[in-house]
Amino acid sequence: MDLNTMRAIVRRDLKDEDAGNYRWSDDELDQHIAHALKEFSEAVPLPAKATLPTTADSRVIDISALTDRVMVEAVEYPLEQFPPSYPKFALWGHALTLFVDEAPDGENCQIYYGRLHTLNAEGSTIDTKHEDLVATGAEGYAAVEWASYAINRVNVGGATTAKEFLAWGNEKLKQFKQELKRLGRRNKVRIRQLYQV
Repeated sequence: MDLNTMRAIVRRDLKDEDAGNYRWSDDELDQHIAHALKEFSEAVPLPAKATLPTTADSRVIDISALTDRVMVEAVEYPLEQFPPSYPKFALWGHALTLFVDEAPDGENCQIYYGRLHTLNAEGSTIDTKHEDLVATGAEGYAAVEWASYAINRVNVGGATTAKEFLAWGNEKLKQFKQELKRLGRRNKVRIRQLYQV
């Protein structure tokens, strides 16, 4: 799926398909899609792996090169051991501190981390089974935004239009957030140390 397809799905569900009289501009819908995508990424980040160098005589690794990082799951150091060695670590900003007996000597390490998903004109990293969930979040944000815009404005649908949009949008956001909570990485049981160091 690409951004145009996602936008079309959101428009369809919002009943905003009259190209001559859109209620939301493409830019507005793109903003709501990006908002939902970021929240989805926080709960279900895209798995990634990077090889980074350590610094000789320092237990601190600079991970600022890991762009769009949401979280760090594990660090493998030293490399090429069997079974692999996954030491404990602490994270503060872009500094990852390894809790190892001997300070590294400049060798590489593997960082297993989660990053933000992408959704653009070329495609998406969202798993197909979660595309509708991101659309649901975007629809909820769009409806709530329109409800606040519609307050104290004349509406063809009458005085209750803003309230109805708000209620519908909040219901969509409730569904979105409940599913994120169910899928979220913070709700899963994880074994943080796979092997003895």
